[in-house]
This record gives sequence, structure tokens and C-alpha cells, in this order.
Amino acid sequence: MPEPISVPHDPLNSIQRSLLEHEVIESIRTVYDPEIPVNVYDLGLIYSIDVKEDASVDITMTLTSPACPVAGTLPGEVETAAASTKGVKSVSLELVWDPPFSIDRIPEHIRLELGLYW
Repeated sequence: MPEPISVPHDPLNSIQRSLLEHEVIESIRTVYDPEIPVNVYDLGLIYSIDVKEDASVDITMTLTSPACPVAGTLPGEVETAAASTKGVKSVSLELVWDPPFSIDRIPEHIRLELGLYW
């Protein structure tokens, strides 16, 4: 039986990349920090999402602390959520500690909901 022919897809243009990034963000918003009732995107744990022309996605994220009890699982949940987004070819996730997480990364309206605004 012959090998299937791989048909290359046209590179994504900037509008398509932006739309796909939005969809990836919405997928990531389904992942919640188990200790704080806020999704990891709105909590400010996602530092960057880079959608490439080939529909691969690079994500840089952190955790609230290196001692976070879900350090072994939460990045994988984020990667799985992003990879499940329709149109995403592949996902590469990098967990970083620099710059360290700060409460300043949480949007003001989320801080208000959590009672963290003074």
C-alpha cells in the first residue's frame, strides 16, 4: 500500500495567526489553578503565546512559586489544552521562573474579585 502523500498547508498569515492565538487563549482559559479559583491565563501565569506560520505554538509560562504543588501537572494541562485547539499543529511549552510571578501580573478586575486589591 503506498504511503499517504503529505500535502503542505499554506503558511498562516498574520490575521490567521492572531485568530488562532485567540482560540488557544480560550482553550488555556479552561485550565484552573486548583488553589485559586482563576484560570491560569487570567492569573497571569502565561507569559507568551507565539503562533508560528506552520500553526505550531510556543508557550512560555510560570507558576506562582517553584514549590507549587501542581508544578508537575499544571504545565501539561496547559499544553494539552492548547494542543486540543482546532488548527494547532503542535505545542511546545517552556516553564520559566524568570521573571518570577508577581501579583502585579494579575489583571485589576481579577484582583478585585479575589480581594487582592488595595
